[in-house]
Amino acid sequence: MAEQGVLLDQGQFCCSICLDLLKEPVTINCGHSYCSNCIEDSWDKDDPTGVYSCPQCRHTFSPRPALMKNSLLAMVVGNMKKTGLQTTSPTLCFAGPGDVECDFCNGRKQKALKSCLVCLASYCETHLQPHYNVAPLMKHKLVKATTQLQDNICSHHDKLMEIFCRTDQQCICYLCTMDEHKGHDTVSITAEKTEKQKQIGTSQQKVNQRVQEREKELKELQQAVEFLSRSAQAAVEESERIFTELIDSIERRRSEMKELIVAQENSAVSQAEALMERLEQEITELKRREIELEKLTHTEDHIHFLEVASLSDHLSVIAKGTRYSGSYQSLASPSVFSDLPTIDVRPLQYFEDVSEAVSNLREKLEGILKREWCRISTRVNLVDVLHPPEPKTRADFLQYSCRLTLDANTLYRQLFLSERNRKVKLKRKGYSYHSSPDRFTQLCQVLCREGLSGRCYWEVEWSGWKIYAGVSYKDISRSGPAEDCQFGHNDKSWSLECCSNGYFFRHNNVKTEVARPQSSRVGVYLDHQAGTLSFYSVSDTMTLLHSVQTRFTQPLYPGFWLHCFKTTAELCELD
Repeated sequence: MAEQGVLLDQGQFCCSICLDLLKEPVTINCGHSYCSNCIEDSWDKDDPTGVYSCPQCRHTFSPRPALMKNSLLAMVVGNMKKTGLQTTSPTLCFAGPGDVECDFCNGRKQKALKSCLVCLASYCETHLQPHYNVAPLMKHKLVKATTQLQDNICSHHDKLMEIFCRTDQQCICYLCTMDEHKGHDTVSITAEKTEKQKQIGTSQQKVNQRVQEREKELKELQQAVEFLSRSAQAAVEESERIFTELIDSIERRRSEMKELIVAQENSAVSQAEALMERLEQEITELKRREIELEKLTHTEDHIHFLEVASLSDHLSVIAKGTRYSGSYQSLASPSVFSDLPTIDVRPLQYFEDVSEAVSNLREKLEGILKREWCRISTRVNLVDVLHPPEPKTRADFLQYSCRLTLDANTLYRQLFLSERNRKVKLKRKGYSYHSSPDRFTQLCQVLCREGLSGRCYWEVEWSGWKIYAGVSYKDISRSGPAEDCQFGHNDKSWSLECCSNGYFFRHNNVKTEVARPQSSRVGVYLDHQAGTLSFYSVSDTMTLLHSVQTRFTQPLYPGFWLHCFKTTAELCELD
């Protein structure tokens, strides 16, 4: 403890300029002591001003005071050096790159701890001490050491900026309030800082609340993605199981069909072979008897010939045990003619009907798979984690614009396509289009090639007296009465009737009048997943004409129905 006390006393005999043990100590008028060379060098720098100050207490002198040697300090320092004790000065921390240097250190600069907004200087730990124990300096404003002290000084008046002008939103000095900022809304920088801190606090609360909301949304989205992945995996596994069972069932039926055909083949062949054997036996017997009859025709005994030739009496003769025997007796045997039925061989088709039946089964299965696959794929496409908000402006709708083309294979014979299959016109003269199962044969209609199952938007420019602009499932009838194939007249299609005297919405043969305004351009928006179909009048603004909410089970194909010659409908370019 004694040693620690000595060490503490040694710190009091260090020069506050060089931070080393005093050398030739001198005392100035304010009572502070320095190395003779240190204070001389410091004052030499102040010489042009004619005013000299104490590096510690900042007390000023004019003229330059004479330096008086402090004999007592010189003796004490000398004794300390003789005892060999090491002096302990404050911990040296020299400034490095990027550090703020102390403005009062000579030689190598130490790192500044604080900057004074009044003195406009930065101080290391040693040179900062007067600001802690000298009354006038204790009132100064200290901040963290900074190289931007000049930024706190007004460039016009060279005064500390302590006022904030709310009118011009800038920091000023008190002299600025008397000239260019006179009459402005001003407050102290401290008051403005407090107000800004309140605003920042409010913003922080909003940001924090927003962060919590977003974190909640993120968590919900992560859970939704996780659930979606599990659901997808379960759907894949279940689909694999069902398709495997279906394939196994078809494989079993194929094997059963093969066994059934082979068994039927074996049965029929067995019956035919048995019959062929009996036929061969009968043929052999008949040939033998043919030879005997030939011999009979050459016998010279007329009586014998007549008796044997009376075939109607053969059985009775044999039954009575007549005297005729030998080779001619067999002619009267009951087995001369077999009791086999007449053989009627079927035309050479046999299993062709079976092949045809299997082929029909394949076509039916393919038809079922095709229809059901549309439903299944639509259900798959409906699965989504995110559902963006409904568009409101035309710019929002254009984000979902899709490029459509009219399908020539569906075109009615009096319709004509142009503009790269994006415009259709009704003409008097019919065209000889090639036959197609997709072609409309009774009504002036045409469908697009593209089936839509997501969010889509397109616009239609029309002219003439009347058109239907609508959408339908692909399996809508292509012939027959209007209730089967005309857009909007059945449960497979929806359409907007555009005519010179107004708009009408149609679905399942129900007609609904739609409010105006009238326009030659109509926008159609489809959100397949949400089951939304909306029609808009497009001019300088977009006006909703009609919207329907339902559940779509298949992809939808846009299309047109045209009425009256020279009527046209065109899919607009939206790029």
